[in-house]
Amino acid sequence: MPRTTTHSVQVEFGDCDPAGIVFFPNFSRWMDAASLSFFMQCGVPPWRELVKTRGIVGTPLLEINTRFKQAATYGQRLTVETHVSEWRARTFTQVHRVTRARDGGGADLICEGTEVRAFVHRDPEDPDRLRALPVPDDIRALCE
Repeated sequence: MPRTTTHSVQVEFGDCDPAGIVFFPNFSRWMDAASLSFFMQCGVPPWRELVKTRGIVGTPLLEINTRFKQAATYGQRLTVETHVSEWRARTFTQVHRVTRARDGGGADLICEGTEVRAFVHRDPEDPDRLRALPVPDDIRALCE
């Protein structure tokens, strides 16, 4: 079983549309926060430190897929469970499961998201461009 971390989200009134349902882009924002939280919980230094020590700018999003199962609304606490489902030479796939605790136990699945990301650094010949790096072995080891 892959290493899984959790990230908690409190849904606020401003996260919702006029019908009181969480506006869908907020799930992407929360999954992005859960992605960073995953690495931090695994012991990876913050990106602002890695850029100084190793030139790693971060892990930008290359692809995203989200399936919505149920609605959520303000006042609810959601949990984002995150793990890496696949490591490739230059990319990795993270899976996020957003759930809401159910009264009496258990949890309702609100949505599932899959993201493909890459570790990147600035291109030495053109610092405005980012280039994918091979997945660092030490970071992968911390996260498995």
